[in-house]
Amino acid sequence: MSGAKDGPRLPRSRGELSAGVLAHLRGDGPLPAVRVAAAADPYGDDLHLALYTCYELHYRGFAGVDPASEWDPALLEVRAALEGRFESALRDDVAHTAGLDDVLDGLLVEPVQGTGVSYFLQERGDLSALRSYGVQRSLYHLKEADPHAWVLPRLSGRAKAGMAAVEYDEFGAGRHDQVHAQLFADLMTDLGLETAYGHYLDDGHAEMLALVNLMSLFGLHRRLRGALVGHFAAVEITSSPASRRLAEAMKRAGAGPAAEYFYTEHVEADAVHEQVVRHDVIRGLLDDEPDLEADVVFGINTTGFLEDRLGERMMADWRS
Repeated sequence: MSGAKDGPRLPRSRGELSAGVLAHLRGDGPLPAVRVAAAADPYGDDLHLALYTCYELHYRGFAGVDPASEWDPALLEVRAALEGRFESALRDDVAHTAGLDDVLDGLLVEPVQGTGVSYFLQERGDLSALRSYGVQRSLYHLKEADPHAWVLPRLSGRAKAGMAAVEYDEFGAGRHDQVHAQLFADLMTDLGLETAYGHYLDDGHAEMLALVNLMSLFGLHRRLRGALVGHFAAVEITSSPASRRLAEAMKRAGAGPAAEYFYTEHVEADAVHEQVVRHDVIRGLLDDEPDLEADVVFGINTTGFLEDRLGERMMADWRS
């Protein structure tokens, strides 16, 4: 089959790994050696752009890249080495906490004196800061809920029904104009940003790429289905209060009605989703497969770890 016409353009490379993956997809150079992938910085730009590029072949692909590349055995071998390096680092660096209930309850605790991105934007963020935030988050929100859909065939019973119910809301509950990815594109229009899928890949921080890669890693591997459910729980449980602050930030800065609406919609929807995820998705999964509790906790904790890294990066940029 000829190269795909649709999809975003291939990004610029950020090092030996990503240059090799991109050259292979263009058909003008060799893939990087597996040993290079296995020794790369597990949180660095080069590894995460290379891994993001590999994963994107399972979503929209890239303009001019043969869709058959999705299942290229040589590329999958390199991808496996990138994944192994990333996952091993997370398992070494992320706190090992016991007790799912305590971890879930911890997600509900707001700091006495709020710090972090949503607090900064609520109190002091101007349109420039909101635009830079939108650029980063576009790498996920323009395909919001897509990575989580991979887990549906891996669930059954109450967990599957609960997950499907939440995903139905994320995909607009049957209304194309209410699909959350479309609502984020509308937010970007209000902020004067380009809305094309993948347009800002070259601007994405390594920390943002890592977060999106985490979802794809968990979603594309059946053995990590518990971790994907944990990630999903972390997102849904913490979303409502953060979305309220971001809605206030958009209103205060005069970003526009669509920008504000994206977050007010999440305040309401995710407050309901939190209960479904806790009582149906997680509990249903663990009633069926109790051995996956540690994986659910791992998914929650890795999400917090990578969100903190992204927050620190963005706060440092704004302070400078």
